[in-house]
Amino acid sequence: MNLSEPVNAQAVAQSVGKYRWTICALLFFATTVNYLDRQVLSLLAPALSEEFGWSNTDYANIAAAFQFVYAISMLFAGRVVDKIGTKAAYVVAITVWSLGALLHAASVPVGQATVALFGLAVAPSIVGFMISRAVLAVGEAGNFPAAIKATAEYFPKKERSFATGIFNSGANVGAILAPITVPVLAAIWGWQAAFIMIGMLGFIWMSVWLWLYDKPEQQKRLSAAELAYIRSDAPVPVAASAGEPAKKVSWFQLLKYRQTWAFAFGKFMTDGVWWFFLFWLPTYLSAQYGMKGEAIVVPLAVLYSMTMVGSIGGGWFPSYFMSRGYAPYDGRMKAMLMIAFVPLVVLLAQPLGAISYWIPVLLIGVGASAHQAWSANIFTTVSDMFPQKSVASVIGIGGMAGGIGGVALTKLGGWVFDYYKKVNDIGTGYMIMFAICALAYLAAWVVMKALVPRHKEITDL
Repeated sequence: MNLSEPVNAQAVAQSVGKYRWTICALLFFATTVNYLDRQVLSLLAPALSEEFGWSNTDYANIAAAFQFVYAISMLFAGRVVDKIGTKAAYVVAITVWSLGALLHAASVPVGQATVALFGLAVAPSIVGFMISRAVLAVGEAGNFPAAIKATAEYFPKKERSFATGIFNSGANVGAILAPITVPVLAAIWGWQAAFIMIGMLGFIWMSVWLWLYDKPEQQKRLSAAELAYIRSDAPVPVAASAGEPAKKVSWFQLLKYRQTWAFAFGKFMTDGVWWFFLFWLPTYLSAQYGMKGEAIVVPLAVLYSMTMVGSIGGGWFPSYFMSRGYAPYDGRMKAMLMIAFVPLVVLLAQPLGAISYWIPVLLIGVGASAHQAWSANIFTTVSDMFPQKSVASVIGIGGMAGGIGGVALTKLGGWVFDYYKKVNDIGTGYMIMFAICALAYLAAWVVMKALVPRHKEITDL
């Protein structure tokens, strides 16, 4: 890169447009819908558990079915996004996950009969919900690979973590809107209606996406100045030579890089923490404090409102260090180290929970905020180091690792909670799981830093 490039980028920045932020808004709303659809089951879990007689292990199996299929699908989703492009991939993804959301309303008939799973008889309701969650997972796996690829296409490196933090905050908005809307819909029209009405939102978003999104080079709403700004820190020209086919990159090629393994390990260690909070918090409030239905709306809304600060603030945080001379990767890793200490406050959730349920809600909110700050940055490490054509594939590999970590943590949680419930000490079970969640980020950062101690951009793909 020429020494004059930062100056040129700053000059361009004075006159560029803002259409890239319209794309960021689209990604934000897609992620909001994604998490709305994902969260409906966890909010209805206490009522559905009573109606169908589920144990904690039964619910863990349903949640783990989503996570396992999501993990496998993430691997292929990344490849599909890189192959067919961001626009088409998002259409496919949101169509599948919206249909999966709608399928939940017919979960019991879909299950049809009792089957054997892990040597145990599984009731039709469990089978039906596992199938519905699997379909939902296949579609939802496309959201983050497509969103990160769109961010790499529409934003220069210095803005990517901030843009990622903004669209990733859609997860928090979805988690806030879900407890406000789902119990009300279920109370008025029944639990099936909650799945149907939330599931239809994806098709509304898709129509706007088809209208507003194109590749930057083909986007008529994007000015030449803004396109130049977006490409101002690209290491090589984005466009391929005329008539030259794009070079295919295999999974095995990507796996030879330590950068891929660093991202995958970071996702493996930390993705399950967010899913644990997402899937188990309503059950936790029910088990520990007897809260059900509309009673959990305010605590969950407060908690997930806190995570919006973490997501957007965490996306901005590395720029603080970059403005002081740090390279993007070094600034990001320094920010992630500081973020990794924050979830340790979750260790106090159980010891102080006897004072008020608000203590664990707020402490877990701080931990969940740290996760979103971490997430905004770990995603961006991929677009920092890999060429655009392979970004979604690497995101997919890391997403699969994160999904496997999520399955392990969810299954562990189901087993731990059932065991300690039998011995009438469920509080110890939650203390164990909260401790795992609190320590995961520091462990992830240490290994990531050991694998990639210094920034090294991949240029031979």
